[in-house]
Amino acid sequence: MSKLTGLTMPQLVVEGRVIKVGDNIDTDVIIPAKYLVYTDPSILGKHAMEPLDPNFYEKAKNGVILVGGRAFGMGSSREQAAIALKAAGVKAVLAEYFARIFYRNAINNGLPVLTVPGVSKMINDGDHVRVIVDTGEIIINDSRVIKAKPITGVALEILLKGGLLNYLKSSGQSK
Repeated sequence: MSKLTGLTMPQLVVEGRVIKVGDNIDTDVIIPAKYLVYTDPSILGKHAMEPLDPNFYEKAKNGVILVGGRAFGMGSSREQAAIALKAAGVKAVLAEYFARIFYRNAINNGLPVLTVPGVSKMINDGDHVRVIVDTGEIIINDSRVIKAKPITGVALEILLKGGLLNYLKSSGQSK
């Protein structure tokens, strides 16, 4: 139940095949600076993770769950990093630790990001995962369940609305 509205919140569930990346994925890897001249999410998405894998967009465009290690999203505070991942087809990011500003940018742009201690050892590239964002349950290959820190409260409400701007518009706080 939402403390703000008093209503029961619907569950937010995302699923897909896993693309696994390592530790220390910074915002320059997520979206290189040379592409920051673009504002169109579709262009940013085509260049997401390009330094790590030039074929990332082709692998991700039909919807994937990205699994990282420690320090995911560190570096500059560029909001385009979350926008690029979402536009590339990333439905959620699971990592052991997120840089704080990337975490908030992701939520504000409607991209679920869940902290999962040890996730890089528990989930493999190519696994299929189902993520229940508001409970933190992650079901791997329809057989194993692990637990993440759930996203709740206003952050969950923002995700359910598809991002901060939609949330503000729906609550009458944006004109």
